[in-house]
Amino acid sequence: MTRERIVLDTNVLISGALSTTSTPAPALGRAVADGQLLASAATLRELIEKLRSKKFDPYVSLERRDALLLALAPLIEIIEIIQVVDICRDPKDNKFLEVAVNGRASVIVSGDGDLRALNPFRGIAILTPAEYLERQTPPC
Repeated sequence: MTRERIVLDTNVLISGALSTTSTPAPALGRAVADGQLLASAATLRELIEKLRSKKFDPYVSLERRDALLLALAPLIEIIEIIQVVDICRDPKDNKFLEVAVNGRASVIVSGDGDLRALNPFRGIAILTPAEYLERQTPPC
């Protein structure tokens, strides 16, 4: 059986991994258990930059954040961006659409209003973490 191909935006990944009581935590768990996580060099760069940001220092040690990156690495398929997307009203969010399109994703999980406004995008569902958890996994 083919695993669902999933793009998680940076905030969902960070919140889900660092806060077990957040709604993104079970969404991340389900995505890892039932699907294939997709990312690009650009989305990974953003994840690394945000996780290593000093704003997290008072809450989570840098060592724990680095361990999180190491744990995520083997779970993510790196997608080469061939087809560029330039449609989102926040240009910084286009990179998630590009991963989804180039990686043949069926869903993007994001709470970002700029991405959510495009739901669905080229047949790709853009769901909040709660919506992702509520829906039935489509057959692949």
